[in-house]
Amino acid sequence: MNIVVIGAGALGSYFGARFLEGGANVTFLVRERRAKQIEKNHIKLNSPSGDYTVTNPKIATDAAEIETADLVLVSVKGYHLPGTLADLKTLTKKGAHVLPVLNGIEHISYLQDQLGKDAVIGGLSFIIATLDENGHVIHSSDFHDLVFGQLEPTQTTICNQLENLCHKANVNGINSDTILLELWKKYTFITAFSGITTAANLPIGEIRDHDSTFRIAEMILQEMRTLAKAYNVEIPGDDVEMAKAKLLHLPEDATSSMHQDRRKGLPLEVDHLQGGALRLSKAAGVEMPYTETVYGLIKPFEKA
Repeated sequence: MNIVVIGAGALGSYFGARFLEGGANVTFLVRERRAKQIEKNHIKLNSPSGDYTVTNPKIATDAAEIETADLVLVSVKGYHLPGTLADLKTLTKKGAHVLPVLNGIEHISYLQDQLGKDAVIGGLSFIIATLDENGHVIHSSDFHDLVFGQLEPTQTTICNQLENLCHKANVNGINSDTILLELWKKYTFITAFSGITTAANLPIGEIRDHDSTFRIAEMILQEMRTLAKAYNVEIPGDDVEMAKAKLLHLPEDATSSMHQDRRKGLPLEVDHLQGGALRLSKAAGVEMPYTETVYGLIKPFEKA
């Protein structure tokens, strides 16, 4: 497969390198600064699943440089997505399908409107990874899951091809026939987890120490379940309980990437995540008072 990775941060670099390891032809479409860093330091994975170094990766800074592409893995922050649109249009005109692995749900319809429904595959990932000062990937979890699935009947072939590649690569690839449900389940969890940790400016352990604070996260889970139902996706009650159990059993110092970004003074995805949920709720006539309150508390720190 000919794969283009847009967003060669920790997630994009990790999966792009693993695809290379599995025999794919991978091009990293990056900004000039990241291109120079990769040229100097290469792409290197430090991982419990096995280290791997790409000493001479293919790099591009303009989609026009890329001749062919079967699949584009998009792993940018939500607020950077509009900036990728010109490149995505160039690549889809060359026949590429687009696999966004952003958190949230609103970006799916946005990309479908811009690129056409047949071009956009559903996708999400589960991995804990970051870049060190050299731009190398530090993968610190024992999981590296890439979940994807067709949103249109025309996407069966590309999803099967990606599944076959994942079997060869050092990646846990899952070709899901319920990808919309999987997207909503992750969106539900991340909205509650990122919302409560960022608004409280605390890791999950300290939040669990206060029942009234943890209850806010519980109520956001319920609000998100109601929102999903308004969009014809039924999240089973057991899955909501599993999301709550995950919050209860995370390590004491565990926190969300959004909270980490708040601590660092970086831009936040609050408009993409909680803001997106509120836009969807308004359109569907669903009340989300807990989500709205958390959104309001985080908004002053957005810096987008």
